[in-house]
Amino acid sequence: MTFTKNEKLILLSASFLALMAAGVGFVFRAMVPAVWGAEFGISDGQVGVLLGAGLWPIAIMMILFSLVVDKVGYKRSILTASFFQILSVVLTYFVNSYDGMWWACFFAGVGHGIVEAVINPLCISVFRDEKTKAMNILHASWPAGIVFGGTIFLLFFMGDSTVPLTWLKSKPAWLFMLIPTTAYAIMFLICKKFPVDERVENNIPISEMFREFGGLGAALAITFIGYEFFSQLNLFNGGFGGSYTRLIISLVVGVSAGFLFGFIIKSKGKLMFFFICLLMIPLATAEIATDGWIQNLMKPTMGEYAGWALVFSAFIMMTLRFFAGIPLKYMGPLGLLLISSIFSIIGLFALSYASGIVILVAFIIYAVGQTFYWPSVLGFVAERFPKGGALTLNTVSAIGLLTVGIFGFPFLGAVQDHYNAKGIMEVNLELVQKIKIENRLFENKPIIDDANLFGIPYTSIKTNAFLKQPELTIREISSINNILPQTGRKTLRIAACLPIIMALGFSFMILWFKKEGGYKPIILSKEK
Repeated sequence: MTFTKNEKLILLSASFLALMAAGVGFVFRAMVPAVWGAEFGISDGQVGVLLGAGLWPIAIMMILFSLVVDKVGYKRSILTASFFQILSVVLTYFVNSYDGMWWACFFAGVGHGIVEAVINPLCISVFRDEKTKAMNILHASWPAGIVFGGTIFLLFFMGDSTVPLTWLKSKPAWLFMLIPTTAYAIMFLICKKFPVDERVENNIPISEMFREFGGLGAALAITFIGYEFFSQLNLFNGGFGGSYTRLIISLVVGVSAGFLFGFIIKSKGKLMFFFICLLMIPLATAEIATDGWIQNLMKPTMGEYAGWALVFSAFIMMTLRFFAGIPLKYMGPLGLLLISSIFSIIGLFALSYASGIVILVAFIIYAVGQTFYWPSVLGFVAERFPKGGALTLNTVSAIGLLTVGIFGFPFLGAVQDHYNAKGIMEVNLELVQKIKIENRLFENKPIIDDANLFGIPYTSIKTNAFLKQPELTIREISSINNILPQTGRKTLRIAACLPIIMALGFSFMILWFKKEGGYKPIILSKEK
């Protein structure tokens, strides 16, 4: 099926607005965790559940809709997504309880998941000769949503230090999400012509799609989905800690299910697809989780301007993704991913040491490194595994999103907690031990916890609560406040290990393809 330039532009623009709407909702939710806690009288853990409710449904819906989108059709699927996104806005604006807000976040995640399940294969099908370039332009919409939503929120709703942010004041921001949501729904509603997936067009049966995905892909996806499922139901909290126990049980379930799936379809799947899915673990953490923490980590250095850090980074990403076609001509998706990893390494290390105006330069390098990760991986999967259709394309993205919640945020949070505790103990170890023995509480929670992440123990100290303890001298408080900015910098250095892993992985893939005669996209029509 062929499309005119105008038809391609309409479909790309509508898809762009759909993901942009999801980005707007995401950045709004990222701005209000403390407000939710105050408004609904809930703990930080419950706030985390709300934020998670907006994330984990994305991955699950992406995988589920990948199985049916070819049958349901792009148009009906995307209109379903717009319904859930609008429903989320309405609920967010009118609900006044924790349970109501959970459903609002959940429906936002459902809508976002369906959006990505549709727009990724849709645009791949329309731009078959420039898949990676198309993915980069399409996914410029995510940072565009962050720039649009973040700027609106910071300028009109955040206020200043003299006027505390309240839920009543902030919730009208969600009405701005209706602008891109309504626009893309109308555009898709009036569209008369939609593409057919490359797999479907070439009469490749769904069994071949499953074989491309294989038992290995199923094992990984089911492991991650299982972990999230057990977490949401608060199951398996014993053993060496909930995270460790759930991980082991999820692995057993995932590997068993993957083996059974592979046996039924008689395929372990493509090893290179499994490898790129594994690389999504450090990639997603390096991109999304680091972005989620960067404002908090850079606040001691950038002061009141730290709130704009994420917006500035997103603006750079948005701009550069429109021009991804230029470097892709010379180095392909894997070369671009390798160069991006190198920029990330340099940027994160530079941010961890820089001061003054040099911070801005370091931050730009960091943002450039983050720019091409996600869409270039999608482009690679689309080019090399077209028989997998929407399933392989959306699964790799879903695994990345699940990774952020399961590994990304907890990992960087634990590293930050570890360094905070280490710094505090260097100032007054005796008081730390005393508070721990007495099990002192702050807002009904222990000030000091013996925490663990996947069985690895670390000490967690609630810094604000510790600084209020009467035994501390003014000099000790000053020392702790001077130490804390350095812990954020140390966390960024640990985060730099992630793109190092990625650089090694992408280098291996480049060498492997070189041995095989060079990287070439697989064209199904030519195969046929």
